[in-house]
Amino acid sequence: MQSIVAGDGGMGRAVEAALAGRGTPARAVLGMPAAKSGHGPEAFAGAEVLFEFSQSDAVLPNVRAALAGGVRRFVIGTTAWADDRAEVERLLAETGACAVSSPSFSLGVMLFARIVEQATRMFGPFPDYDPYLVEWHRRTKADRPSGTALELSRRIIAAHPRKQRTAQLLAHGAPAPEELDVAVIRAGAAPGMHLVGFDAPGESLELRLTARDRSAYAAGALASADWLLAAPRVPGIHTFDEVIDSMIAATAPQGA
Repeated sequence: MQSIVAGDGGMGRAVEAALAGRGTPARAVLGMPAAKSGHGPEAFAGAEVLFEFSQSDAVLPNVRAALAGGVRRFVIGTTAWADDRAEVERLLAETGACAVSSPSFSLGVMLFARIVEQATRMFGPFPDYDPYLVEWHRRTKADRPSGTALELSRRIIAAHPRKQRTAQLLAHGAPAPEELDVAVIRAGAAPGMHLVGFDAPGESLELRLTARDRSAYAAGALASADWLLAAPRVPGIHTFDEVIDSMIAATAPQGA
């Protein structure tokens, strides 16, 4: 795999280490561009895959420059770039390129999300069991809630018969009955913790996922790149769920 990593922060370096660990080191790890206009197409020349783990306002210019440099497969783990998503999708479709985009490339996080969805459907019919979400990341993480927390919230609201939206962060007063309360903690150096609970007068059930480091996220990013390279994919943006479904199918007994 000929690859380039955009972003020299914690996740970019974790992807770099994972690539080196399996004998396919990245051609380059790109940090902050020297020019205000961003990286030029030449910075991406020769790469089959771009791992995009930079910052939200760099996703669109990096994708545009990489496409001009000949890249046609992208793994996008940067968060908070929703305003540019439509334009990125247009560029990918226009050039026959494809991407896997996810707020988290941890297999555990995405399977956890499926468990949360199912638990919400089970508890939803019982009004006494009120769902809530808590997420804790390192103090320096800029976005709040995290992309993973937003995805978990989306799934809970979609599966719950009464929750319609998330409560406003830092709002005064109790959340409305139709609001999902999301608590956000930014402290210390924690790489990530997400907890979903269902609380009733007589008991409380909690589902928790705690990351120890970024290796699980990097492994999922590489699995997504492998999936993009394994067969022609429909141009545009794909979800990490599609990659996971493919991985599950590959491990299923023949004839099952």
